[in-house]
Amino acid sequence: MALEIQIAKKLPDFTLDVSFATGDDPLAILGPSGSGKTMLLRCVAGLERPDRGRIALHDRTLTDTERRIHIPARHRRVGLLFQHYALFPHRTVAENIAFGLRHLAGEERAHRLALLMERMHLTGLERRYPRELSGGEQQRVALARALSIEPEALLLDEPLSALDTHLRSRVEAQLQETFAGYRRPALLVTHNIEEAYRLGRELLVLSRGRVAAFGPKEEIFRRPPTVEVARLTGCKNFSRARMISENLAEAVDWGCQLRVAQALPRPAVQVGIRAHHIDFVESSPGAAPEDNVFPCWLVRSSETPFRITLYLHLHRPPGASSEAHLQAEVFKEKWQRFRERPLPWHVRLSPESLFLLPE
Repeated sequence: MALEIQIAKKLPDFTLDVSFATGDDPLAILGPSGSGKTMLLRCVAGLERPDRGRIALHDRTLTDTERRIHIPARHRRVGLLFQHYALFPHRTVAENIAFGLRHLAGEERAHRLALLMERMHLTGLERRYPRELSGGEQQRVALARALSIEPEALLLDEPLSALDTHLRSRVEAQLQETFAGYRRPALLVTHNIEEAYRLGRELLVLSRGRVAAFGPKEEIFRRPPTVEVARLTGCKNFSRARMISENLAEAVDWGCQLRVAQALPRPAVQVGIRAHHIDFVESSPGAAPEDNVFPCWLVRSSETPFRITLYLHLHRPPGASSEAHLQAEVFKEKWQRFRERPLPWHVRLSPESLFLLPE
């Protein structure tokens, strides 16, 4: 089954203009706030009409502006999970979930409801009202209601953003379990990079209404096509680049030459590396420039419970007003192993981890 989308819709600050198709693997849609992610879902769900274009689900046309087709939302068989769940406050858990089962006979409706309650780990909560549930329980009720119509596509709009860290982990596991058994098109909108990577098989990066990247998530993170996509997927280290030869680049802002594994059909203007790909190595006196090993000094650091970000100055000790050249992220266990070493430390920028970016 495939979901095909080719639409344009004028928004206050830009035009949402996207074209892509996705199959049975979950697609994570990543982008900053206000990039058009939610509007895209609303158009697929039938809650908004695009100005032009077509949306097709399997062999059914849901929207076609040229042919003046617009199937109402209630007939699209598309399940939509809102960011804040949108449960009916005066209906019980069972009544909320059964809302999409009204067309079934009583016995079949009860059977389907029991299956959904068990699948979403809600058994025993049938008579409770939304106000009596935790955030995670409300989210599971909303997901069960979205699945109750046996939708041919599932749309999730920031489903984890309103949850605390503990609940987010539990509900994310529930979503992974749901996707594993669903095997139909599923679009997951998020602005959380790690969430997009964990839950999506493919990734679509949206920027001001345009598709900036689309494809397997591993490839987009490993070889982002532009500086914008690299930034949106969490890369923090960039330098202006000048190509010396096919596999040798000058990193202008880092003051060094780098051997690179990637070749570009167009001249590169930037080189980048992700913070967690920077390696700390033993001192290597006399290393050749092509080894990509450089001395560095610590400018400052920033901690989270499990990781530390190190801001590094290359080649010489930083002056009073020096800025860091690179950010490196390491787990604290590794940090403990080299933090007491005398400066300078040495970092290696692996040719396979560096990526070149065109204009």
